[in-house]
Amino acid sequence: MLKKLESLKAHYAEIEQKIADPEIMKDMNAYRDVMQEHSHLLPIMEEFAAYKETAQQINDAKLLLEEEDDEEMLEMTQEELKELEASLEQSDIKLKMLLVPKDPLDGKNIIMEIRAGTGGDEAALFAADLYRMYSHYAESNKWKTEILSMNDTGIGGFKEIVFSISGKEVYGKMRWESGVHRVQRVPTTESGGRIHTSAVTVAVLPEAEETDIKIKQEELKIDVYRSSGPGGQSVNTTDSAVRITHLPSGLVVTCQDEKSQIKNKAKALRVLRARLYELEEAKLQKERSENRKSQVGSGDRSERIRTYNFPQNRVTDHRINLTLYKLEQILQGAIDELTDALKLNAGEEALKEI
Repeated sequence: MLKKLESLKAHYAEIEQKIADPEIMKDMNAYRDVMQEHSHLLPIMEEFAAYKETAQQINDAKLLLEEEDDEEMLEMTQEELKELEASLEQSDIKLKMLLVPKDPLDGKNIIMEIRAGTGGDEAALFAADLYRMYSHYAESNKWKTEILSMNDTGIGGFKEIVFSISGKEVYGKMRWESGVHRVQRVPTTESGGRIHTSAVTVAVLPEAEETDIKIKQEELKIDVYRSSGPGGQSVNTTDSAVRITHLPSGLVVTCQDEKSQIKNKAKALRVLRARLYELEEAKLQKERSENRKSQVGSGDRSERIRTYNFPQNRVTDHRINLTLYKLEQILQGAIDELTDALKLNAGEEALKEI
């Protein structure tokens, strides 16, 4: 990594010389490209300078420990050395993350789909727990959430809920949540106190713009029908629910939450566009990486990624073998420790490939 950074430092010096050259201003396209590269390299160079300075301070502290006889001075230097080494470790992590090529999808908004799997009502209740967890996390990041479609059980759970999250770098932080989330706890309906295991599937789709995915009207089969709630209860008395079938792919999207057929159709199209975009991206990823697979996981919805164990207050992410004993805080939306560790792991894998 240090060799690569030294090479980037030499390249950065060349970029600064180009910026200082008045001739570059004559070609605005060339000037724009140079400035973009400069803004990309600047934070890397600043962190590299801080890293080198900290490394030098560590060397100086170690030399002082070898030469110093005063007990009080030795103790102070040892304490300072511990702080410097911790600072160097943090700087090392920052540099690794800065060196990872930015994924163009990271800045996208997302559509999340949470579906109850094995476990009946208990799985549906945990699907609702996960929805609240992500809603709290979105709120803490000042992101906006919007429910696009839901199928509730009438007892506080969701068979399925589809919602969007929009804001800064949403997909970049949330992309690793795709997969099977397993819960181990005693259901409220269980009189014998036995622990049940249930599963919920989460899908994170980068939300596509209309310019990203073109959907032709003749490729769609649109059905309208009367909305209904749990147990067949009528939501309204008009045919406002919409089912869209994308004929080339066979994808089917339904939406019935709005009383307006137009609004339901617009929401269903957003979800369809995101699913088609995900299919296209999956094809591209397969072409780019036919012979490799990221250690952090493929994002496959069938992959078991995390276990939430209530009796032990434990959350384990199986992809990176990370266990945290703070289940309650995590379900309240404090998932940064998980998302940051996953992002770092993915970054380290990407660096290996570079």
